[in-house]
Amino acid sequence: MDSAKRKKKIELNLHIPDRYLLLLVTVLCIVMILLTYATNLFAGPLNLISNYLVVPFQDGVSAVGSWMVSETEMMKQISELLEENEQLRAQNAELIAENTRIQQDKYELDELRALYQLDADYAEYEKTGARVIARDAGNWYHSFVIDKGADDGIETDMNVLAGSGLVGRITAVGPDWARVESIIDDGSNVTANVLSTSDQLIVSGDLTLYEKGLIRFSRLTDSEGKVSVGDKVVTSNISDKYLPGILIGYISEINKDANRLTSSGTLTPAVSFDRLNNVLVILERKQTVE
Repeated sequence: MDSAKRKKKIELNLHIPDRYLLLLVTVLCIVMILLTYATNLFAGPLNLISNYLVVPFQDGVSAVGSWMVSETEMMKQISELLEENEQLRAQNAELIAENTRIQQDKYELDELRALYQLDADYAEYEKTGARVIARDAGNWYHSFVIDKGADDGIETDMNVLAGSGLVGRITAVGPDWARVESIIDDGSNVTANVLSTSDQLIVSGDLTLYEKGLIRFSRLTDSEGKVSVGDKVVTSNISDKYLPGILIGYISEINKDANRLTSSGTLTPAVSFDRLNNVLVILERKQTVE
């Protein structure tokens, strides 16, 4: 019992108050500072020891610092690259849209130039331009609707032009619309002439044949055999629906019929019936005798 009390008393006597401990550490630091400036105590072995202990630590801290700076710079560059990539994507989308608009404008300009030339080729007729706003099902414009009608002076059986020649005729009219039946429609028949020889023939619509880019003709009365591939075919002056002299197409094939008196074959049309956006309507109808 006495031994335990003595041990506890010794521990109490060894306890140093905090203020004295702080004072002791402060005095020790001041002494070390004075020794450092006043003597070369730390320039010898202690300096060597400090190099072994401190320098690797400094190198490690420097390496970690460099790595952190490098990573920070890399993250900054990645962020800048991502932002630049988004900007380039936006610019690319704008350029694609602009290029599409330019191509559309160029196509429309080319089409309008063709219509302007077509208007000049048939200057004897008064015409009005119209835009195609609807068409029947299928790949070809065998029947379609334009955005002008009776309010614009449009009447049935007026002739319609596009490309380099004849498209068809007006078959129905509303106040601000009209329906066009093209010459490739299965029910279409046009009385025509070979321009170079004046020989007559009948041009008939055939949608199955137009899949090859052709239209059919028959009853060609070429008694002297002067008609050849490449000859122009135009509307005849005896046609009951079409004005004379309008280009229909070019002969691409001629075959002698079984009766040996007439010929039939195919034409390459002057109009592309797979794409029509704008047309010209001749504001004049073929005069007919009752």
